[in-house]
Parts: sequence; structure tokens; C-alpha cells
Amino acid sequence: MLYLTVKRETLISRLYLFPSNPGQIQAVEQQESKFQGSKRFPNTRPEQSFKLNSSFRLNIPCSTSITPPRIHLIHRDTTPSFFKVVMEITGIEMELIGDDERTVWKETLQKYEYISDTHSTSAVLGAGGPAESSLTGSAEQQLHSVRTEFVKRVSRPVLNELLDGLLQHTVINQEEMESVKVIAERAEKARDIIDMVLRKGNESCSRMINLLGELDPCLCSLLQINSVGVPT
Repeated sequence: MLYLTVKRETLISRLYLFPSNPGQIQAVEQQESKFQGSKRFPNTRPEQSFKLNSSFRLNIPCSTSITPPRIHLIHRDTTPSFFKVVMEITGIEMELIGDDERTVWKETLQKYEYISDTHSTSAVLGAGGPAESSLTGSAEQQLHSVRTEFVKRVSRPVLNELLDGLLQHTVINQEEMESVKVIAERAEKARDIIDMVLRKGNESCSRMINLLGELDPCLCSLLQINSVGVPT
């Protein structure tokens, strides 16, 4: 979970690293509510799962400080540990590096993506914070409006589970599932899945949103989508 706060000409970033856990997500949101101007910012997920008890360091070339030097991925009863980064307001290139010194996650944010046009020194634009509203309209309209962000942000493991769920709920058939499973490139697979469901109408779109909410509630929160229900 990535939060950004703009203080005059300084950008403060907090990157939380923790196992997926609704309680921990709530703990982070409660902590971040204490920081004035703090906003949650959508970011891509790693392509592969991280091992518990592994350590990671964060590299941001434009930063003036990054603390702590390393974070261990562990289950915590309290608010998860986070990297605090201080830097000038500029484009951000983030790189998470594992124990073996290999890059396990990369993200790039341009200045225009997080600075408000009207309050450039006090506000950050983002999605998924507790004050954000959900999209309205039919499930098909919602899914169509978030197509680009879905393709950009959904992870490979979620895509594979989503395929299984869509098959189980008869949204797609076995032949359609097999045709998508052989696609190696993550974004192309995501694009094929959402386009396939969009062609099938509103009920199928609603089922996909429901499945996505079960598999990746954080992504649904960032996309601000909510299903309108499906016939039983």
C-alpha cells in the first residue's frame, strides 16, 4: 500500500509491505488518517508472491532519505512496518530489491499523476482512500470504465483464479478458458479476459466484479467498482 503526502516542495512517501490481511489494511488506513493531506495511491502488484520472513530494501534514486534500510515481510498484530521516503516533488522511480539483490517490483509515478492542478502544494490525487466514492451505473458500465486500470494493475495469480471462477459460474466455457490460459504476457491475458466478459453483457460483468472482489478486494477498492448483483 502506497501513501503520498505533499508538504510544500517536499514529497513524503510511505510504502507499506505486509501479507494480504483485511485487518492490516484497516490498521494502515487508520494510521494514515492522522497524516494531513495523506492519500492512498494505486500501484501495480508484484508478478510473483513474496516469501514470509524475507527482507527487502527500497531504492528510489531521487530520494534524500529512505528509512528503514530494510523491512522483513512478517505477520504483525499492529500496524505494518513501512518505508518512509523523503524527496523533492518530481517523477518517482521505485524499485523493491529482495535478499538476493534481484528487483522484485518496480513502479514509476510521474509528477502530474499525483499533484492536483488546483492545490499542488497541499493535495494528492489518488484512488481507494476511505473518502473516495464508488462508481455508479451498471456492472457493464463500471467494468468498461476501469478497463485500462484493470489491465495495468491486476496480478497474474488473480487472473488465473479469476479464470477458474468465471468457468465455475459459466461466464466462460472450457474452450474460452484454455484460449486465454496459454497467453504468456500478463497484460494481454488481462485484456482478453475483461474484453471477453464485456462482450457477454451486464450479468457476466457483475459476476466478474463479484469474483474480483473476493480475490482482490484491494484492487476493487482502488478501481472503485461494486457489483449491482446478479440473478440467483
